[in-house]
Amino acid sequence: MAPVLSGRSLGASPVSAFPQLGGRRNALRSSFLPRLSSSRTRVSVSTASGLRWKAGKKENRLVVKCEAAVAEKPSEEASGEKFEYQAEVSRLMDLIVHSLYSHKEVFLRELVSNASDALDKLRFLSVTEPAVLSDGSELEIRIKPDPDNGTITISDTGIGMTKEELIDCLGTIAQSGTSKFLQAIKENKDLGADNGLIGQFGVGFYSAFLVAEKVVVTTKSPKSDKQYVWEAEADNSSYIIKEETNPEKFLRRGTQITLFLRPDDKFEFADPKRIEGLVKNYSQFVSFPIYTYQEKSRTKEVEEEEEPKEGEEAKEEGEKKKKKKTITEKYWDWELTNETKPIWMRNPKEIEKKEYTDFYNKTFNEFMEPLAYTHFTTEGEVEFRSVLFIPGMAPMNNEDVVNPKTKNIRLYVKRVFISDDFDGELFPRYLSFVKGVVDSNDLPLNVSREILQESRIVRIMRKRLVRKTFDMIQELAEKEDQEDYKKFWENFGKLIKLGCIEDSGNHKRLGPLLRFYSSKSDEQTISLDQYVENMDEKQNAIYYLASDSLKSAKSAPFLEKLLQKDIEVLYLVEPIDEVAIQNLQTYKEKKFVDISKEDLDLGDIDEAKEENKQEYNLLCDWIKQQLGDKVAKVEISKRLSSSPCVLVSGKFGWSANMERLMKAQTLGDASSLEFMRGRRIFEINPDHPIIKDLSAACKNEPESTEAKRAVELLYETALVSSGYTPDSPADLGSKIYDMMAIALGGRWGRAESDEGETVNSENNEGGSEKSESESRTAEAEVVEASEIRTESDPWME
Repeated sequence: MAPVLSGRSLGASPVSAFPQLGGRRNALRSSFLPRLSSSRTRVSVSTASGLRWKAGKKENRLVVKCEAAVAEKPSEEASGEKFEYQAEVSRLMDLIVHSLYSHKEVFLRELVSNASDALDKLRFLSVTEPAVLSDGSELEIRIKPDPDNGTITISDTGIGMTKEELIDCLGTIAQSGTSKFLQAIKENKDLGADNGLIGQFGVGFYSAFLVAEKVVVTTKSPKSDKQYVWEAEADNSSYIIKEETNPEKFLRRGTQITLFLRPDDKFEFADPKRIEGLVKNYSQFVSFPIYTYQEKSRTKEVEEEEEPKEGEEAKEEGEKKKKKKTITEKYWDWELTNETKPIWMRNPKEIEKKEYTDFYNKTFNEFMEPLAYTHFTTEGEVEFRSVLFIPGMAPMNNEDVVNPKTKNIRLYVKRVFISDDFDGELFPRYLSFVKGVVDSNDLPLNVSREILQESRIVRIMRKRLVRKTFDMIQELAEKEDQEDYKKFWENFGKLIKLGCIEDSGNHKRLGPLLRFYSSKSDEQTISLDQYVENMDEKQNAIYYLASDSLKSAKSAPFLEKLLQKDIEVLYLVEPIDEVAIQNLQTYKEKKFVDISKEDLDLGDIDEAKEENKQEYNLLCDWIKQQLGDKVAKVEISKRLSSSPCVLVSGKFGWSANMERLMKAQTLGDASSLEFMRGRRIFEINPDHPIIKDLSAACKNEPESTEAKRAVELLYETALVSSGYTPDSPADLGSKIYDMMAIALGGRWGRAESDEGETVNSENNEGGSEKSESESRTAEAEVVEASEIRTESDPWME
């Protein structure tokens, strides 16, 4: 059998030298290689498996080399024909018009961007050739809609095009004249580097066919003395170029595009107000002035003759009196549409606060000043400029507060609006209230310039925007005057807490922004930093209590021992608070501890006395026996000082507040409620008189019905005071009424009939009878209620 050679020995191994093997050398030679004719002869053998063996003799040693054999292409394949891709023009145009863009209205953005590029090209060309600006025309764009004829005319005074450029740029799909111009600028360093030109893909012009059935382009280039007209129809794969001979239609310089709108689009896009709105939305910050043709009105005074009154004779022309009258006159005129300048392109040191406020109000249609703003530029892998604002007031509609599609962030590329619909891509949901603009020169967009392509770039932008937003909020929180941050917290505090739940990566930035009421500050919220500063050196945790209101939190029995020891407790009174704190877990290496749960550790000073535990172990077992499965266990409390008992939740279950919230959920699941509710621990205060009385009952009369009823009432009362909801509020009410009847019976006297019944029942039980006169005498001797048991009356206390 032939020897098996491993891949390691056949692959990248170097030349192997085999020493003289005596008589076995010929065997090796015959097994692998043909006989060598001389000492310097080299032999190459290729096998069917694709391996090539090379052998030779050198200094009386046999040298063997194995390498992969590469198949040599026949000469016929090397000289094959080369073909270029072909495209069906009509089908390609159909794809561009109907499948590339999401909204028809973007046609105006594309055409205005092309006009802006034409003006930029002329401006750059004038650096080396000042003669191109010799005619004195202003660099501007004008848009004139004609509702009567259903046309839109877009004119610019830019570079224009020659006949060859018309064929090259408009006649060749996906041929970008701007890209060629940028390449020429790079080659000619005298013009300087440019980053303001918008065009990139060479298909923006054809978006005109989204709304037009015919497009006519008239253009005049400074490079040519002739003016040319380019015409094309939407459903035709050819176009016409002709020379303009009508002197009335001659242009000084630039390009004029006329769109003959489709019948379905005439009413919408031939409306001057609609065109004005599109320009403000998409091209508000184009660096050249954009004028739109608008209908305006003005008042003027005119003279008219007074009509003769009834009975008066008509006067002659010269004798008639004339009176002045004010009338409203409508007229058409050009109006500058893009008045707002891109403030983010300027140096922040040169911009005043009023300018930021005006920009914010105009851009986002707001009437209040922003609470804060930040203006920054980032460089590196992604370069962009941005201005971010915190609104002065939260949205009126609660659904818009946490809606990731609020359209508050407007993305621009080279000052042209791209999109404001990111669905949480640039900002997380809890920061969706932030408004601002982001402008970049080199974002990777798809061909329609509506969607960012690379998710990695989006993640980098998101990270930097979020970090700058946190810096802005933190700066607002650290101001000496806290009024602005109070407004911010009232409007957007819940969203910051939502961030603790949804964004674990930014807990260190979110923690210092949180504000809560506390046992030492129930009128003004405090920060976690203030809480930590006020902590005792021996305290190693941040204590909190979740409740449905500030009033109920302040009166909760869980607080008693902590207040006695002067330990501050945070009050979490909003539904989102407890979940936010549980997700935060720690702050500055201090754990958050819920004082309504078991195993509360207050330090050595709060350790329960062993003798108390042993003395009341029998009582705890007896109460557990009476309550059964309602509680997991009964134990001596470390947190009570004045209340007789309290009901705490298990360490890993829901608190009373969380259980209440989950029960209130519209789509709550009863089975999950039972699973997550956890166990309940009944803690008693051995120093309270009620507990002492129950301890005596347990020892002396454990089967007493009244003692058992007292335990039941004590448990259900603890349910309410601890924040739980009783299973049967009516039963609890009935037990309270019975206890009140026992406590109040006969204290202040009763009506005659009720008193007689009471007296008769007492006489029957005692075995003695009283006469009616004695009863009346006793009844007559009833004193005023205010004079009864004044010394030991608990009701008076």
